[in-house]
Amino acid sequence: MNDLSIDIGYKSINHFGEPLCGDTVAVAQQANGDKIVVLADGLRSGVKASILSTLTSKIISTMMAEGMPLEECVHTIAATLPISSEYDVAYSTFTIMHIKDNEELELIQYENPRVILIRDFAATDYEMVEHVIDGKKIYRSEIKLQEDDMFIAMSDGCPGANSELSYNKEWTEADIASFMETIAPVGYPAKTLATILVEECNKLYKGKPIDDATACILRVIKRVQVNLLFGPPANREDCDRMMSLFFSKAGKHIICGGTTASIAADYLGKPIKTNRVNPSLGGPPMSEIEGVELVTEGIVTIDHVVKNARDYLANDEGFAEWSVSHDAASLVSRTLFEEATDINFFVGRAVNPAHQEADMPLNFSVKMNMIEELSASLEKMGKRVKVSYF
Repeated sequence: MNDLSIDIGYKSINHFGEPLCGDTVAVAQQANGDKIVVLADGLRSGVKASILSTLTSKIISTMMAEGMPLEECVHTIAATLPISSEYDVAYSTFTIMHIKDNEELELIQYENPRVILIRDFAATDYEMVEHVIDGKKIYRSEIKLQEDDMFIAMSDGCPGANSELSYNKEWTEADIASFMETIAPVGYPAKTLATILVEECNKLYKGKPIDDATACILRVIKRVQVNLLFGPPANREDCDRMMSLFFSKAGKHIICGGTTASIAADYLGKPIKTNRVNPSLGGPPMSEIEGVELVTEGIVTIDHVVKNARDYLANDEGFAEWSVSHDAASLVSRTLFEEATDINFFVGRAVNPAHQEADMPLNFSVKMNMIEELSASLEKMGKRVKVSYF
């Protein structure tokens, strides 16, 4: 395994007045761990466009994840989707980004705006080879990946964004590349970069987009490991073993839970400093232990992180809040969702008597379910997750 990883983020806005977006992004994983990212743009906008793009993205990503050739994917789409009586076409445009061993990107493009490559913080050309499948011109590229590469895939609602019912000649793909060049060196996560681009398009539309607009960004980064300790072990005799394994891991260390923090402090021979509660932050107070990046309350904090993860994978309405807030749950969410590529959970199975009262909804089984859901959510975000129980 090399030391590179791919940060994937995307954001969409709907055609003004439409309840559904006509663009869809799907991510699938092959058995060997390689990922397939598909951005599909359904014909026009609204419900029909949403159905077309959803079917297209799901069919392509699923079939390619199973190792099917592109030709067969296109044939299947043409045979599956209905034909538009008005436009005489059966499926949406699409962009496929096939990430191979985090070393190479196979890029397949059909009638979406050309994918922009930002390399060394400047827009960079790449070779495109034309193929004709079922009479459609499809372009393939094979690109060796480098750290800090950024790939920007878009639906056609991004270039030409304008408040008028006409093409904005001052907001072309080249202009978008220049716009993204200015923020590439900052090091924002892919999700934030996609949000910045789409919000700029929305601004040009004056908040009333005349087309669906989607940006899907891949960012090549170094692997970052984060270790999270949650709860004391079921057997007190396992405390030293649990702490030894936790602190032996490279990367950032997060501790969630008061009792857990006390055990860690004793193991390190360091005092715990509890910060005063800042009412503006909300949530329980955080603490400090020398050698630990973040020390928070336990089950309440993790519960909020799980909710943030659930939202992140759904409509992502809470991103604007947790991405900038400094409460415990927001800090943990940013670390896990945006910084980490590899996450190790060290979970203690000890039962907290305070959580077993009749009027306490957060019991032991809920705690275990939280970790299971959070792990699954992180894996859907493309993280490598390992959970060790004690």
